[in-house]
Amino acid sequence: MALSQTAITAANKAILESQRILVIPHANVDADGLSSALACFTLFSALKKDVTVVCPDTKPEFLEFLPGFESLTQEVVGSSQFVITVHMKDGVEVDKLRYTVEDNRVNIIVIPKEGKIHPQDISLGQGDNPFDLIVAVDTADISLFGSVYTDAIDMFSSVPILNIDHHISNTGYGQLQLIDPTAASATEVLYHWFNQIPEWKSLISADMATLLLTGLITDTRSFQNPNTTPRSLEVAAELLELGARQQEIIKNIYKTKPLSTLKIWGRALNKIQIDPQARIVWSTISKEDLAEMEATSKETHGILDELISTIPDADIHVLFTELEDGKGLKASTRSNAKIDVSELVGELFGGGGHPRAAGFRVQKFDNFDLAVLECVSKLKGGLEKRNNEVNEIPVRGEKQIRNEKNEPKETKSQPLVQSSPQDSAEQASGAEEAKDKGIDVLSALEKSKDKGSEMDVVEEIDGK
Repeated sequence: MALSQTAITAANKAILESQRILVIPHANVDADGLSSALACFTLFSALKKDVTVVCPDTKPEFLEFLPGFESLTQEVVGSSQFVITVHMKDGVEVDKLRYTVEDNRVNIIVIPKEGKIHPQDISLGQGDNPFDLIVAVDTADISLFGSVYTDAIDMFSSVPILNIDHHISNTGYGQLQLIDPTAASATEVLYHWFNQIPEWKSLISADMATLLLTGLITDTRSFQNPNTTPRSLEVAAELLELGARQQEIIKNIYKTKPLSTLKIWGRALNKIQIDPQARIVWSTISKEDLAEMEATSKETHGILDELISTIPDADIHVLFTELEDGKGLKASTRSNAKIDVSELVGELFGGGGHPRAAGFRVQKFDNFDLAVLECVSKLKGGLEKRNNEVNEIPVRGEKQIRNEKNEPKETKSQPLVQSSPQDSAEQASGAEEAKDKGIDVLSALEKSKDKGSEMDVVEEIDGK
Protein backbone atom coordinates (compact mmCIF):
# COMPACT_ATOMS: atom_id res chain seq x y z
CA MET A 1 0.00 0.00 0.00
CA ALA A 2 1.82 3.06 -1.28
CA LEU A 3 1.39 6.49 0.26
CA SER A 4 -1.67 8.31 -1.08
CA GLN A 5 -1.20 11.64 -2.79
CA THR A 6 -3.77 13.16 -0.43
CA ALA A 7 -1.75 12.09 2.62
CA ILE A 8 1.49 13.36 1.09
CA THR A 9 -0.04 16.74 0.23
CA ALA A 10 -1.39 17.13 3.77
CA ALA A 11 1.98 16.21 5.30
CA ASN A 12 3.83 18.66 3.04
CA LYS A 13 1.42 21.44 4.01
CA ALA A 14 1.87 20.68 7.73
CA ILE A 15 5.67 20.94 7.48
CA LEU A 16 5.67 24.12 5.43
CA GLU A 17 3.18 25.86 7.73
CA SER A 18 4.94 24.85 10.98
CA GLN A 19 7.93 26.59 12.47
CA ARG A 20 8.66 24.74 15.73
CA ILE A 21 8.76 20.98 15.09
CA LEU A 22 9.34 18.15 17.55
CA VAL A 23 10.64 14.90 16.00
CA ILE A 24 10.42 11.79 18.15
CA PRO A 25 10.94 8.01 17.69
CA HIS A 26 9.80 5.28 20.09
CA ALA A 27 11.44 4.56 23.43
CA ASN A 28 14.04 1.76 23.45
CA VAL A 29 14.92 3.18 20.07
CA ASP A 30 16.52 1.08 17.33
CA ALA A 31 18.55 2.06 14.27
CA ASP A 32 15.55 2.59 11.99
CA GLY A 33 13.76 4.79 14.51
CA LEU A 34 16.79 6.95 15.30
CA SER A 35 17.89 7.20 11.66
CA SER A 36 14.38 8.29 10.67
CA ALA A 37 14.30 10.94 13.40
CA LEU A 38 17.70 12.33 12.45
CA ALA A 39 16.82 12.33 8.72
CA CYS A 40 13.73 14.43 9.49
CA PHE A 41 15.81 16.70 11.72
CA THR A 42 18.34 17.23 8.90
CA LEU A 43 15.74 17.98 6.23
CA PHE A 44 13.50 20.23 8.33
CA SER A 45 16.52 22.17 9.60
CA ALA A 46 17.58 22.73 5.98
CA LEU A 47 14.09 24.15 5.40
CA LYS A 48 14.88 26.76 8.11
CA LYS A 49 12.59 25.20 10.70
CA ASP A 50 13.27 25.23 14.44
CA VAL A 51 13.61 21.47 15.05
CA THR A 52 14.04 19.49 18.26
CA VAL A 53 14.77 15.77 17.98
CA VAL A 54 14.25 13.69 21.11
CA CYS A 55 15.63 10.27 22.03
CA PRO A 56 13.12 9.12 24.70
CA ASP A 57 15.68 7.15 26.73
CA THR A 58 19.42 6.54 26.92
CA LYS A 59 21.19 7.34 23.67
CA PRO A 60 22.40 4.05 22.12
CA GLU A 61 26.19 4.18 21.94
CA PHE A 62 26.42 1.82 18.97
CA LEU A 63 24.61 4.43 16.86
CA GLU A 64 26.96 7.32 17.67
CA PHE A 65 28.28 7.17 14.11
CA LEU A 66 24.95 8.44 12.72
CA PRO A 67 25.17 11.98 11.30
CA GLY A 68 23.46 14.44 13.65
CA PHE A 69 23.68 12.15 16.70
CA GLU A 70 25.04 15.04 18.78
CA SER A 71 21.80 16.96 18.17
CA LEU A 72 19.71 14.50 20.21
CA THR A 73 18.11 15.61 23.44
CA GLN A 74 16.41 13.35 25.97
CA GLU A 75 13.61 15.55 27.26
CA VAL A 76 11.09 17.99 25.90
CA VAL A 77 12.04 21.30 27.48
CA GLY A 78 9.14 23.60 28.23
CA SER A 79 6.41 21.03 27.55
CA SER A 80 4.79 21.61 30.95
CA GLN A 81 5.54 25.22 31.81
CA PHE A 82 3.52 26.94 34.51
CA VAL A 83 3.61 30.73 34.19
CA ILE A 84 3.18 33.25 37.00
CA THR A 85 2.64 36.72 35.58
CA VAL A 86 3.17 39.92 37.59
CA HIS A 87 1.33 42.84 35.99
CA MET A 88 3.47 45.94 36.47
CA LYS A 89 1.42 49.05 37.13
CA ASP A 90 2.60 52.57 36.52
CA GLY A 91 5.56 53.46 38.71
CA VAL A 92 6.41 49.85 39.68
CA GLU A 93 9.89 48.54 38.87
CA VAL A 94 11.39 45.19 39.80
CA ASP A 95 14.71 45.26 41.63
CA LYS A 96 15.32 41.58 42.45
CA LEU A 97 13.78 38.12 41.95
CA ARG A 98 14.53 35.08 44.05
CA TYR A 99 12.83 31.87 45.17
CA THR A 100 12.99 29.35 47.96
CA VAL A 101 11.77 25.73 48.18
CA GLU A 102 10.60 24.46 51.56
CA ASP A 103 7.96 22.04 52.83
CA ASN A 104 6.88 21.14 49.28
CA ARG A 105 6.30 24.81 48.52
CA VAL A 106 7.99 27.15 46.06
CA ASN A 107 8.12 30.74 47.28
CA ILE A 108 8.80 33.27 44.52
CA ILE A 109 9.94 36.57 45.96
CA VAL A 110 9.62 39.73 43.88
CA ILE A 111 11.33 42.77 45.37
CA PRO A 112 10.18 46.02 43.74
CA LYS A 113 12.58 48.90 43.33
CA GLU A 114 9.75 51.35 43.36
CA GLY A 115 6.06 51.05 44.04
CA LYS A 116 4.18 48.10 45.48
CA ILE A 117 2.89 44.80 44.06
CA HIS A 118 -0.53 43.61 45.22
CA PRO A 119 -2.06 40.07 45.04
CA GLN A 120 -4.55 41.24 42.45
CA ASP A 121 -1.61 42.06 40.17
CA ILE A 122 -0.75 38.34 39.88
CA SER A 123 -2.19 35.94 37.26
CA LEU A 124 -1.50 32.26 36.70
CA GLY A 125 -1.57 30.10 33.58
CA GLN A 126 -0.02 27.41 31.46
CA GLY A 127 2.77 28.36 29.10
CA ASP A 128 2.32 28.22 25.35
CA ASN A 129 3.11 24.93 23.64
CA PRO A 130 6.78 24.97 22.64
CA PHE A 131 5.91 23.21 19.34
CA ASP A 132 3.29 23.60 16.65
CA LEU A 133 3.82 20.13 15.10
CA ILE A 134 4.96 16.73 16.36
CA VAL A 135 6.48 14.32 13.83
CA ALA A 136 6.40 10.74 15.15
CA VAL A 137 8.55 8.18 13.33
CA ASP A 138 8.66 4.37 13.39
CA THR A 139 6.21 4.19 16.32
CA ALA A 140 3.08 2.05 16.10
CA ASP A 141 1.30 3.47 19.15
CA ILE A 142 1.54 6.77 20.97
CA SER A 143 2.15 5.07 24.33
CA LEU A 144 5.48 3.75 23.01
CA PHE A 145 7.06 7.18 23.47
CA GLY A 146 7.42 6.22 27.12
CA SER A 147 7.99 8.89 29.75
CA VAL A 148 8.26 11.64 27.13
CA TYR A 149 4.56 11.03 26.44
CA THR A 150 3.40 10.46 30.02
CA ASP A 151 5.22 13.60 31.21
CA ALA A 152 3.64 15.78 28.51
CA ILE A 153 0.23 14.27 27.74
CA ASP A 154 -1.34 17.73 27.44
CA MET A 155 1.12 18.68 24.72
CA PHE A 156 0.49 15.48 22.74
CA SER A 157 -3.26 16.13 23.08
CA SER A 158 -3.13 19.72 21.84
CA VAL A 159 -0.36 19.73 19.21
CA PRO A 160 -1.04 18.14 15.78
CA ILE A 161 0.82 14.86 15.17
CA LEU A 162 2.19 13.59 11.85
CA ASN A 163 2.46 9.79 12.20
CA ILE A 164 5.11 8.25 9.88
CA ASP A 165 5.48 4.48 10.08
CA HIS A 166 5.66 1.13 8.31
CA HIS A 167 4.24 -1.22 10.97
CA ILE A 168 1.02 -3.00 10.04
CA SER A 169 0.01 -2.79 13.71
CA ASN A 170 0.05 1.03 13.72
CA THR A 171 -3.03 2.30 15.57
CA GLY A 172 -3.50 5.29 13.25
CA TYR A 173 -3.01 7.93 15.94
CA GLY A 174 -2.42 11.55 15.04
CA GLN A 175 -4.21 13.98 12.75
CA LEU A 176 -1.95 13.13 9.78
CA GLN A 177 -0.53 9.77 8.73
CA LEU A 178 2.11 8.58 6.28
CA ILE A 179 1.88 4.82 6.90
CA ASP A 180 3.01 2.22 4.38
CA PRO A 181 3.10 -1.38 5.71
CA THR A 182 4.66 -2.55 2.43
CA ALA A 183 7.78 -0.48 3.11
CA ALA A 184 10.69 -2.38 4.66
CA SER A 185 11.58 0.45 7.07
CA ALA A 186 10.42 3.84 8.25
CA THR A 187 13.36 5.37 6.38
CA GLU A 188 12.00 3.88 3.15
CA VAL A 189 8.69 5.66 3.82
CA LEU A 190 10.62 8.90 4.35
CA TYR A 191 12.60 8.42 1.13
CA HIS A 192 9.38 8.06 -0.89
CA TRP A 193 7.97 11.17 0.79
CA PHE A 194 11.08 13.32 0.35
CA ASN A 195 11.21 12.43 -3.34
CA GLN A 196 7.76 13.90 -3.98
CA ILE A 197 9.04 17.49 -3.76
CA PRO A 198 11.97 18.47 -6.03
CA GLU A 199 13.34 20.97 -3.48
CA TRP A 200 13.35 18.33 -0.73
CA LYS A 201 14.86 15.70 -3.03
CA SER A 202 17.73 18.08 -3.81
CA LEU A 203 18.47 18.35 -0.07
CA ILE A 204 19.24 14.63 0.32
CA SER A 205 22.96 14.84 1.05
CA ALA A 206 25.42 11.98 1.58
CA ASP A 207 24.80 12.23 5.33
CA MET A 208 21.04 12.01 4.93
CA ALA A 209 21.39 9.15 2.45
CA THR A 210 23.53 7.34 5.05
CA LEU A 211 20.78 7.81 7.63
CA LEU A 212 18.08 6.50 5.30
CA LEU A 213 20.18 3.51 4.24
CA THR A 214 20.97 2.65 7.87
CA GLY A 215 17.28 2.16 8.65
CA LEU A 216 16.77 0.10 5.52
CA ILE A 217 19.77 -2.17 6.14
CA THR A 218 18.98 -2.80 9.81
CA ASP A 219 15.24 -3.42 9.43
CA THR A 220 15.84 -5.90 6.59
CA ARG A 221 18.88 -7.41 8.34
CA SER A 222 21.06 -6.63 5.33
CA PHE A 223 18.19 -7.56 2.98
CA GLN A 224 17.82 -11.07 4.46
CA ASN A 225 14.38 -10.60 6.02
CA PRO A 226 11.21 -11.42 4.05
CA ASN A 227 10.09 -7.78 4.24
CA THR A 228 12.72 -7.01 1.58
CA THR A 229 11.01 -6.06 -1.68
CA PRO A 230 12.31 -5.19 -5.16
CA ARG A 231 11.50 -1.56 -4.35
CA SER A 232 13.61 -1.77 -1.18
CA LEU A 233 16.61 -2.85 -3.25
CA GLU A 234 15.96 -0.04 -5.74
CA VAL A 235 15.85 2.49 -2.90
CA ALA A 236 19.13 1.13 -1.52
CA ALA A 237 20.77 1.49 -4.93
CA GLU A 238 19.50 5.06 -5.30
CA LEU A 239 20.79 5.97 -1.83
CA LEU A 240 24.22 4.58 -2.69
CA GLU A 241 24.24 6.78 -5.78
CA LEU A 242 23.45 9.75 -3.51
CA GLY A 243 26.56 9.01 -1.44
CA ALA A 244 25.29 6.74 1.34
CA ARG A 245 28.28 5.22 3.17
CA GLN A 246 27.36 1.54 3.17
CA GLN A 247 30.66 0.24 4.58
CA GLU A 248 30.48 2.72 7.46
CA ILE A 249 27.04 1.36 8.31
CA ILE A 250 28.13 -2.29 8.09
CA LYS A 251 31.23 -1.67 10.19
CA ASN A 252 29.37 0.06 13.03
CA ILE A 253 26.23 -2.09 13.04
CA TYR A 254 27.60 -5.57 12.40
CA LYS A 255 31.37 -5.58 12.84
CA THR A 256 31.82 -3.61 16.05
CA LYS A 257 30.75 -5.38 19.25
CA PRO A 258 31.90 -4.46 22.79
CA LEU A 259 33.15 -7.31 24.97
CA SER A 260 30.07 -6.97 27.20
CA THR A 261 27.83 -7.55 24.17
CA LEU A 262 29.68 -10.70 23.17
CA LYS A 263 29.43 -11.99 26.74
CA ILE A 264 25.69 -11.43 26.97
CA TRP A 265 25.19 -13.06 23.58
CA GLY A 266 27.08 -16.08 24.89
CA ARG A 267 24.87 -16.21 27.96
CA ALA A 268 21.77 -16.15 25.76
CA LEU A 269 23.09 -19.06 23.69
CA ASN A 270 23.81 -21.04 26.85
CA LYS A 271 20.22 -20.61 28.07
CA ILE A 272 18.36 -21.64 24.89
CA GLN A 273 15.36 -23.91 25.49
CA ILE A 274 13.04 -25.70 23.07
CA ASP A 275 9.58 -27.21 23.21
CA PRO A 276 9.79 -29.71 20.32
CA GLN A 277 6.06 -30.46 20.27
CA ALA A 278 4.98 -26.82 20.17
CA ARG A 279 7.98 -26.00 17.95
CA ILE A 280 8.91 -22.96 20.06
CA VAL A 281 12.52 -21.96 20.81
CA TRP A 282 13.32 -19.33 23.41
CA SER A 283 16.10 -17.91 25.53
CA THR A 284 16.22 -15.51 28.46
CA ILE A 285 18.40 -12.70 29.72
CA SER A 286 17.78 -11.71 33.34
CA LYS A 287 18.78 -8.58 35.24
CA GLU A 288 21.38 -10.69 37.00
CA ASP A 289 22.84 -11.78 33.66
CA LEU A 290 23.11 -8.16 32.53
CA ALA A 291 24.79 -7.12 35.78
CA GLU A 292 27.24 -10.01 35.73
CA MET A 293 28.28 -9.33 32.13
CA GLU A 294 28.30 -5.55 32.70
CA ALA A 295 25.89 -5.20 29.78
CA THR A 296 22.62 -3.34 29.16
CA SER A 297 19.33 -4.60 27.80
CA LYS A 298 20.02 -2.67 24.60
CA GLU A 299 22.97 -4.96 23.91
CA THR A 300 20.64 -7.91 23.44
CA HIS A 301 19.59 -6.36 20.12
CA GLY A 302 20.64 -8.75 17.37
CA ILE A 303 20.74 -11.94 19.44
CA LEU A 304 17.40 -13.14 18.11
CA ASP A 305 18.11 -12.48 14.44
CA GLU A 306 21.76 -13.48 14.38
CA LEU A 307 21.67 -16.53 16.67
CA ILE A 308 18.37 -17.86 18.00
CA SER A 309 16.29 -17.60 14.82
CA THR A 310 18.84 -19.74 12.98
CA ILE A 311 17.79 -22.82 14.98
CA PRO A 312 15.88 -25.22 12.69
CA ASP A 313 12.75 -27.27 13.46
CA ALA A 314 10.98 -24.37 15.16
CA ASP A 315 8.11 -22.16 14.05
CA ILE A 316 8.50 -19.41 16.66
CA HIS A 317 11.72 -18.01 18.17
CA VAL A 318 11.57 -15.72 21.20
CA LEU A 319 14.07 -13.77 23.28
CA PHE A 320 12.90 -12.61 26.72
CA THR A 321 14.94 -9.82 28.33
CA GLU A 322 14.33 -8.58 31.86
CA LEU A 323 14.71 -4.80 31.92
CA GLU A 324 17.29 -3.51 34.37
CA ASP A 325 15.10 -0.56 35.37
CA GLY A 326 12.59 -2.92 37.00
CA LYS A 327 9.86 -2.15 34.45
CA GLY A 328 9.17 -5.74 33.48
CA LEU A 329 10.42 -7.71 30.50
CA LYS A 330 10.48 -7.24 26.76
CA ALA A 331 10.00 -10.11 24.34
CA SER A 332 11.08 -10.13 20.71
CA THR A 333 9.58 -12.80 18.46
CA ARG A 334 10.26 -14.21 15.01
CA SER A 335 8.28 -16.81 13.06
CA ASN A 336 8.31 -18.74 9.82
CA ALA A 337 5.98 -18.00 6.91
CA LYS A 338 3.20 -20.23 8.29
CA ILE A 339 2.53 -18.04 11.33
CA ASP A 340 1.56 -14.38 11.60
CA VAL A 341 3.38 -13.70 14.86
CA SER A 342 2.22 -10.07 14.97
CA GLU A 343 -1.40 -11.20 15.04
CA LEU A 344 -0.60 -13.91 17.59
CA VAL A 345 1.16 -11.67 20.14
CA GLY A 346 -1.41 -8.97 19.51
CA GLU A 347 -4.21 -11.27 20.62
CA LEU A 348 -2.30 -12.75 23.55
CA PHE A 349 -0.32 -9.80 24.89
CA GLY A 350 -1.45 -6.63 23.12
CA GLY A 351 1.83 -6.57 21.19
CA GLY A 352 2.42 -6.22 17.48
CA GLY A 353 4.85 -5.52 14.68
CA HIS A 354 5.19 -7.38 11.40
CA PRO A 355 3.78 -10.78 10.34
CA ARG A 356 7.13 -12.49 10.94
CA ALA A 357 8.75 -10.13 13.45
CA ALA A 358 6.94 -8.67 16.43
CA GLY A 359 7.26 -7.98 20.13
CA PHE A 360 5.50 -7.25 23.39
CA ARG A 361 6.17 -6.25 27.00
CA VAL A 362 5.04 -7.71 30.31
CA GLN A 363 4.98 -5.84 33.61
CA LYS A 364 4.25 -6.68 37.25
CA PHE A 365 5.52 -10.18 37.86
CA ASP A 366 7.12 -11.67 40.95
CA ASN A 367 9.59 -13.99 39.25
CA PHE A 368 11.17 -13.48 35.83
CA ASP A 369 11.65 -17.17 35.03
CA LEU A 370 8.07 -18.04 35.93
CA ALA A 371 6.77 -15.08 33.94
CA VAL A 372 8.68 -16.40 30.91
CA LEU A 373 7.14 -19.86 31.36
CA GLU A 374 3.69 -18.31 31.52
CA CYS A 375 4.35 -16.41 28.28
CA VAL A 376 5.55 -19.61 26.57
CA SER A 377 2.44 -21.44 27.80
CA LYS A 378 0.23 -18.68 26.38
CA LEU A 379 2.02 -18.90 23.04
CA LYS A 380 1.48 -22.67 22.98
CA GLY A 381 -2.19 -22.20 23.81
CA GLY A 382 -2.58 -19.60 21.07
CA LEU A 383 -1.02 -21.92 18.50
CA GLU A 384 -3.18 -24.86 19.57
CA LYS A 385 -6.33 -22.73 19.35
CA ARG A 386 -5.47 -21.65 15.83
CA ASN A 387 -4.75 -25.22 14.76
CA ASN A 388 -8.11 -26.33 16.13
CA GLU A 389 -9.89 -23.52 14.30
CA VAL A 390 -8.25 -24.48 11.02
CA ASN A 391 -9.05 -28.18 11.45
CA GLU A 392 -12.70 -27.59 12.45
CA ILE A 393 -15.24 -29.17 10.04
CA PRO A 394 -17.81 -26.62 8.78
CA VAL A 395 -21.38 -27.21 10.00
CA ARG A 396 -24.76 -25.92 8.86
CA GLY A 397 -27.26 -25.82 11.67
CA GLU A 398 -26.78 -29.06 13.60
CA LYS A 399 -25.77 -31.23 10.62
CA GLN A 400 -22.45 -31.60 8.87
CA ILE A 401 -22.28 -30.63 5.22
CA ARG A 402 -22.51 -33.86 3.21
CA ASN A 403 -21.59 -34.75 -0.35
CA GLU A 404 -23.84 -36.19 -3.04
CA LYS A 405 -23.58 -39.69 -1.52
CA ASN A 406 -24.90 -38.35 1.79
CA GLU A 407 -21.54 -39.09 3.35
CA PRO A 408 -19.51 -36.56 5.37
CA LYS A 409 -17.10 -34.68 3.14
CA GLU A 410 -13.43 -35.18 3.84
CA THR A 411 -11.99 -31.92 5.05
CA LYS A 412 -8.39 -31.44 3.96
CA SER A 413 -7.53 -28.24 5.78
CA GLN A 414 -3.97 -27.68 6.80
CA PRO A 415 -3.04 -26.80 10.39
CA LEU A 416 -1.29 -23.53 11.18
CA VAL A 417 1.81 -25.46 12.17
CA GLN A 418 2.39 -28.33 9.77
CA SER A 419 4.72 -31.27 10.19
CA SER A 420 5.70 -34.34 8.19
CA PRO A 421 5.66 -37.90 9.59
CA GLN A 422 9.39 -37.57 10.07
CA ASP A 423 8.86 -34.30 11.95
CA SER A 424 6.23 -35.97 14.11
CA ALA A 425 8.61 -38.77 15.00
CA GLU A 426 11.33 -36.25 15.80
CA GLN A 427 8.91 -34.21 17.89
CA ALA A 428 7.80 -37.29 19.84
CA SER A 429 11.40 -38.27 20.41
CA GLY A 430 12.28 -34.71 21.40
CA ALA A 431 9.32 -34.48 23.74
CA GLU A 432 10.34 -37.69 25.51
CA GLU A 433 13.90 -36.40 25.78
CA ALA A 434 12.67 -33.08 27.14
CA LYS A 435 10.56 -34.90 29.70
CA ASP A 436 13.56 -36.93 30.82
CA LYS A 437 15.51 -33.71 31.30
CA GLY A 438 12.78 -32.25 33.41
CA ILE A 439 11.71 -29.56 30.96
CA ASP A 440 8.04 -29.33 31.89
CA VAL A 441 6.63 -25.90 31.16
CA LEU A 442 3.11 -26.65 32.33
CA SER A 443 4.32 -28.06 35.65
CA ALA A 444 6.40 -24.96 36.27
CA LEU A 445 3.46 -22.80 35.28
CA GLU A 446 1.22 -24.47 37.85
CA LYS A 447 3.81 -23.65 40.48
CA SER A 448 3.82 -20.03 39.35
CA LYS A 449 0.06 -19.88 39.71
CA ASP A 450 0.32 -21.20 43.25
CA LYS A 451 2.59 -18.26 44.02
CA GLY A 452 0.00 -15.83 42.71
CA SER A 453 2.07 -14.32 39.90
CA GLU A 454 0.33 -11.26 38.49
CA MET A 455 1.10 -10.03 34.98
CA ASP A 456 0.07 -6.77 33.42
CA VAL A 457 0.71 -6.61 29.70
CA VAL A 458 1.43 -3.53 27.63
CA GLU A 459 2.30 -3.27 23.96
CA GLU A 460 5.76 -3.25 22.46
CA ILE A 461 6.69 -3.48 18.80
CA ASP A 462 9.73 -5.70 18.81
CA GLY A 463 11.34 -3.73 21.56
CA LYS A 464 9.66 -0.59 20.37
